[in-house]
Amino acid sequence: MAVRILLLTGWLLVGSAAAVAHWFGPGVDGRKLDLVAKHVRAAQTAVATEDYTAAVEEYAAALKDLPEGRTADAQRIRLERAKAQMLAQQLPEAHGDLRTLVDEIGADAGADAKLLADARSTLANAQYYTTWLMRLEGLGRDEWEPEIEAARQTYRLLAEDADRRGDAAAATKHREDLESAVRLARMELSELQGLNLPKQCNGCCSCKGRKPGKKNGPAPKQNDVRGAGGAPPIDDSGH
Repeated sequence: MAVRILLLTGWLLVGSAAAVAHWFGPGVDGRKLDLVAKHVRAAQTAVATEDYTAAVEEYAAALKDLPEGRTADAQRIRLERAKAQMLAQQLPEAHGDLRTLVDEIGADAGADAKLLADARSTLANAQYYTTWLMRLEGLGRDEWEPEIEAARQTYRLLAEDADRRGDAAAATKHREDLESAVRLARMELSELQGLNLPKQCNGCCSCKGRKPGKKNGPAPKQNDVRGAGGAPPIDDSGH
């Protein structure tokens, strides 16, 4: 299975240990590779069954067992862990590691361009959902606007990059995400309160460490928001 498929489909279930072994490549200690592959497959299974907390734990275990010096592999696992964290009520943790991860990959001239794009897109999604929570908390525009502006700029960059590659589907997706970010910034608070709460925000705290306050009115329904508010999906897999 090609590396790009493992990365860009959200790491859906693979059929065998050999497929994961192919991703890590030759020269890795067989026992360590088997153990890492076991954790990765378990994480993928957990994602498929929406047990995101278990997925986070399995990805963390894979990172712990990964042989030293496998920087790119560690980055890939961290990215998938962050995606799971965003659905496991761990948005702040995901947000923080994604910032670091994007900086690390961006600073490496030899890094996989598709991995960098995936990490940037996931960070922009984290910033989008963080903005959602900050607005529900009643924080001022000066506090939440930098988050959504960063997401907006990233979505635009990704759309332009996709255009240059001739990837029309990706360009369309990123432009739709850009439109969602613009809508979130312009939306009245009363409108936002009336929308279903995204799964990525359900039970989570914002980067300020506070849950959405009750003073803003009744809690929104805790369902996926994409049907009502146009929030971007967590990744290209549609989770």
